[in-house]
Amino acid sequence: MATALPHRPLTGIFWMLITGLCFIMVTALVKYMGPRLPAPEAAFLRYGLGLVFLLPALGAFRTSHLTARQWSLFGLRGICHALGVILWFFAMTRIPIAEVTAMNYLAPIYVTIGAAIFLGEKLALRRIIAVIMGLAGAAIILRPGFREVSSGHIAMLIAAVVFAGSYLLAKVLADETRPAVVVGMLSIFVTLGLAPFALPVWITPTWQEVAILFTVAIFATSGHYTMTLAFAAAPVTVTQPVTFLQLVWATALGALVFAEPVDIWVILGGFVILSSVTFITWREATLKRQITPNTNATKV
Repeated sequence: MATALPHRPLTGIFWMLITGLCFIMVTALVKYMGPRLPAPEAAFLRYGLGLVFLLPALGAFRTSHLTARQWSLFGLRGICHALGVILWFFAMTRIPIAEVTAMNYLAPIYVTIGAAIFLGEKLALRRIIAVIMGLAGAAIILRPGFREVSSGHIAMLIAAVVFAGSYLLAKVLADETRPAVVVGMLSIFVTLGLAPFALPVWITPTWQEVAILFTVAIFATSGHYTMTLAFAAAPVTVTQPVTFLQLVWATALGALVFAEPVDIWVILGGFVILSSVTFITWREATLKRQITPNTNATKV
């Protein structure tokens, strides 16, 4: 009988800190690149260039015997995630980094709702309250009626929904096939799903833009890998609160590098959302059934 690996909370926190830095670099590079490339094309290049990282997983693909249903679910997940990535790239070049980061925390809230609707998960009163808290956090960030809700904000609201759909499909597929196949198929199907959106708006990218997007792929892949190391070292309930530091770093990056004003309401709203996600995660870990993803699990 296999013995459980010992928990190493400090190691888990360390790897989650590295994960946060990787994903902050992703947002910084996309922000720096700017809006010259259409969002679908930029997203397509990021995933297309990142396919090189699938080479080690080719063996897992060859030995996996996927059913027609699984192929369909992989395709549906690819479409959902592709739409989310397009919307994320669009929002990143139009609203402050801190707002994109804070609103990305909404995805786990939508996952909780989706798990109740589509996977038969029970929504206890405490989880309902946590979901309401998360939505209240979004209202604090957006403050409709008190500030302009731009196209970038709307894009992030929709992106969180489709990322949640992608994660729910991943949960179903992860129970049926190996993690390497689930991750690899995502990259393949997202690239295919982005192509029809990218080709009609295609403009020739500069070598600098190609280099930036390849670096984005490196940091994104590294972030997902270090996140896996964090999960292996410590429970999600230990590593989840560390993700709030990403909002602090995003706010500092936006202010110091991109001259974006610091909005205390965005910090407060992000804290409320992440608090609700952390509570849901803790409850699910207590009940020994993890449905809600870590906030990093829905990153591009």
